[in-house]
Amino acid sequence: MTGQLTTGEGELSAELSGGPSADASGLAEAQAAVGAVDVADAQAAAAAHAPRRRVPQWVYKLGLLSAALIWGSSFFVMKDTLDVIPPNLLLAIRFTTAAVLLMAALHRRVRASLEVGTVARGLVLGVLVFVAYCVQTVGLTMTTPGKNAFLTGVYCVLVPFVFWAVDRTRPGAHNVAAALLCVAGIGLVSLDGSAGGLGMGAGDALTLLSALFYAVHIVATAVFSRGRDVFALTAWQFVGSAACAWAVSLAFEEPPAASAWTPATIGALAYLAVACTCVALLLQNVGTKHVEPSSAALLLSLESPSGVLFSVLFAGEVLTPRIACGFALIFLAIVTSETRWAFLRRPARGRGRGAGEGGAAGE
Repeated sequence: MTGQLTTGEGELSAELSGGPSADASGLAEAQAAVGAVDVADAQAAAAAHAPRRRVPQWVYKLGLLSAALIWGSSFFVMKDTLDVIPPNLLLAIRFTTAAVLLMAALHRRVRASLEVGTVARGLVLGVLVFVAYCVQTVGLTMTTPGKNAFLTGVYCVLVPFVFWAVDRTRPGAHNVAAALLCVAGIGLVSLDGSAGGLGMGAGDALTLLSALFYAVHIVATAVFSRGRDVFALTAWQFVGSAACAWAVSLAFEEPPAASAWTPATIGALAYLAVACTCVALLLQNVGTKHVEPSSAALLLSLESPSGVLFSVLFAGEVLTPRIACGFALIFLAIVTSETRWAFLRRPARGRGRGAGEGGAAGE
């Protein structure tokens, strides 16, 4: 554009002057105007090619921590909401809202990846994530939010073993150590010897089963996303999970009374759908792109202890020393499995951008 205006300066001057006898001041004003446009264009071009300011690393880490805290808060919010809304109806509303928002936000990527393979894989992932959420949510109705949070987090320990069954990649020694810590923690949290033997409550058992389904879903996502747009898969996943939740809710659940739809209930549903699903997922995806993997995993693993903290503060959950020790062992197992304690080692110099160097603004 600058070159075009400069080339045409003489023509523009002649046209404005009206001929050789035109006023000299008019010609000078016209040339000054063209020069000002040239300068403005040059400045705009320089700004466009200037390096973008780096976002500080702590911003991405704060985003990951926020995602963990948001997910941790969802346990006691869901527990209260389940008192008036059936589990699958709650999931149907949550998944439908998330599907609509993600489809709207990602419509270009979804349209660019619109082919049978991507849609089919996304819908299959939707069925898997629905089963995991459904079993977990039903389990939450029969246990405390704190137990539900920590026992769900066991999926982190299970993923390497599920992946072993699919990909024949043998788990490492740290995975085995994490599994042993996890089993000990589960025993302290869930096994009850008050009846003269060891038993596990139905809510805890269902929560552990949901952790297995979450692990299967994560492995399936890793396999299905090879060579495909993971954002498009995620959008179709929520479409599939919403369809499953509506089908089960309409077939097996009684609709809540009109009095159940209070502003508090609607606000809780909106928080679960928007903040705990869409916003937290976005924070995770952006954060894990720019933060070193072990640090990102450590920050995200804070979901379980924050779930207990929120449950104690807002839901009146009482922790016994035995259960607290069990939570500590499960948390150690999650950190061991997810990070291998790599965050304690001195970082290597010259790490790449994805290993701790902040990304550019706007990415």
